Amino acid sequence: MRSRPLHAILSATLLVVGLAGCADAPAAEEKPVADGGHFPVEVTSCGFTSTLNAPPERAVTLNQGATEVVLALDLADRLVGTAYLDDEVPQKWRTAYESVPVLSEQYPSREALLKAAPDFAYASYGSAFDRKAVGSREELADSGIASYTSPFGCGEEGERPETTFESVWREVDAVADAFGVPERATALREAQQRQLEELAASAAGEGVDVFWYDSGEKSAFTGAGGGGPQLVLDAVGATNLFAHVEGGWADVSWEKVVESDPDVIVLADAAWSTAADKIAYLEGDPVLGQLRAVREQRYVTIPFSESTPGVRLVDGAVSVAEQLEALDQ
Repeated sequence: MRSRPLHAILSATLLVVGLAGCADAPAAEEKPVADGGHFPVEVTSCGFTSTLNAPPERAVTLNQGATEVVLALDLADRLVGTAYLDDEVPQKWRTAYESVPVLSEQYPSREALLKAAPDFAYASYGSAFDRKAVGSREELADSGIASYTSPFGCGEEGERPETTFESVWREVDAVADAFGVPERATALREAQQRQLEELAASAAGEGVDVFWYDSGEKSAFTGAGGGGPQLVLDAVGATNLFAHVEGGWADVSWEKVVESDPDVIVLADAAWSTAADKIAYLEGDPVLGQLRAVREQRYVTIPFSESTPGVRLVDGAVSVAEQLEALDQ
């Protein structure tokens, strides 16, 4: 059993509806906010809808991905708590992150959450709203707490969107609408689109065959053809040797890895499986140690949080491109 939120649990269609935009919504009930949002607003994901009558002022984020969306939207002043990091928050948001109380290293209890008196709870994974964690979204609603789960974290396969940069941006749009700051999501989207255009033009990974090593020793848990790793490799023009495997991540045999003999190995650096641990395993194995990428130490390392569908996925692509260029110098 992997000791982490199941990042292979990728998620659901979402809908954010500003009721002020409906033709039959009484104008007197609209509550415009400075950045252009109107309230009340409904946020829907994973089959559950919360209605916000005003922008959250005491929000809690329950996974690193959710925390970083809020930080990217410059909303740290609306947070009263965070929980559950996979790796380090990047330097650009570190000061803002450190200004917010950490409720728990992993998921807080329902009691700890309620003690923070939040008005909104946002999670990257449905597991946050388990009875063993903070409780169901229905229970939170009964306590006056609105909630939102990343569409990529929904439990039912049919509810999850295809993993694309567009679907990532739609989640950011949803959260920005919930907080009444839609213009901030638009600016972030436009900035990331420009970065992707620059990556496509440079094509740093062109002609490079990559094995994306997430974790595992008995078998290799790899980035497959339908998740964040594939988006990153597509963005830099590299070839994912296991793109033909369905899903975002998948277990493959080491025999298949040896047969593929990758040019480069991308290592996801996470608390539960560090890049250093993976390198030690590869170099200590008599067979894997003979892979060309291992012999020549052609490694690219990125934080796990830059490999999952979220606001840092473009950062992951930029980092991979820079490291590939450095390997060839």
